Amino acid sequence: MKKKSLIVSSVVLSFVLAAGSQAQEFNPPSPDATLASPFAYAESQKKAEHAKEVAASDSGSKVIGGEVSREGAWPWQVALVIGGQNPSPDSQFCGGSMILDNWVLTAAHCIHMADDQGVYRDIHPSRFAVVAGTNKLDGGSGDMIPVEAVFRHPSYDGNEFDHDVALIKLQRAPRVRYETIKVPDAEFGDILERPGVTTIVTGWGLTEGGNHPDRLHETQIQMLDRDMCNSMLLEARATEAVKGFGFAAQVLGMNTATAQSAWEEFIRHVRDPLTANMICSGSLAGGKTSCQGDSGGPLVVPLNDGSYIQAGIVSWGLSSGNGKTCAEDAIFSAYTRTANYVDWLNQTIQSND
Repeated sequence: MKKKSLIVSSVVLSFVLAAGSQAQEFNPPSPDATLASPFAYAESQKKAEHAKEVAASDSGSKVIGGEVSREGAWPWQVALVIGGQNPSPDSQFCGGSMILDNWVLTAAHCIHMADDQGVYRDIHPSRFAVVAGTNKLDGGSGDMIPVEAVFRHPSYDGNEFDHDVALIKLQRAPRVRYETIKVPDAEFGDILERPGVTTIVTGWGLTEGGNHPDRLHETQIQMLDRDMCNSMLLEARATEAVKGFGFAAQVLGMNTATAQSAWEEFIRHVRDPLTANMICSGSLAGGKTSCQGDSGGPLVVPLNDGSYIQAGIVSWGLSSGNGKTCAEDAIFSAYTRTANYVDWLNQTIQSND
């Protein structure tokens, strides 16, 4: 899987070495930096400031490749909002899904952030609330529900977004119309993850042009082969990273053969960005993806009987490089594979219900 990236990047390395010792600008594709703590992004007012900038620039208003959801659609979808604030595009920082009457499934990075000393801790339940029963944030008919407790997967890795799954226990069930959604077991998960399977992602995340929408949006995409996604991402990253490697090789006085040998050894140790706990979903044509604010929300698969099942949780996507928006031409995003966590979900709920 990494062989193609290694060959392509070795060619680039030869070109960089031959081009002279001038430093190369490089910007490898990487997970969107604001995903590290969506809560902090919203609470700090940076999200509101960005919304004002976008409004002033008169950017587009469509979701990235998607459309506005009709009211009442996706009745398991919930919004996580900053505590003490009315539901709005500015106070909303993540999504989630109702899996039981008082349990919400979301991403671990939505409820985990660094404190003032730089120590990562789970967000206290009093600092946020869950809004259920509406697709409209500002002035909608949703029910804002206090949070009783949060449970983050113990193996969550905030650097690589592995095991990016968490549970939120609500103080009560919603007092508005809602539905719960099921997650698949491991065997069914394998079937759902086959390339080409239709998926739908929903959320209030950034739209085209970097807008923060008030209404829930949806986009239809499909399952993509994880190995293919890893290969594409590794190749893109390696093609950029090799520029800096080539410059370093020149500064250190390495000849081309030695530098290529060192590069090949280096890249053999690079791990796949998407682990076995992640799903790759998107569109090979590009332009359909989840974005900031969608995190924690559901990636669902329509079944033959008209129902839906939650195959994934919005985890991470690629940054456009300007630090504010997602890569609107991105082919895929990464989603937590829910089928891998059925046992943990059941055990956590049974122990704390």
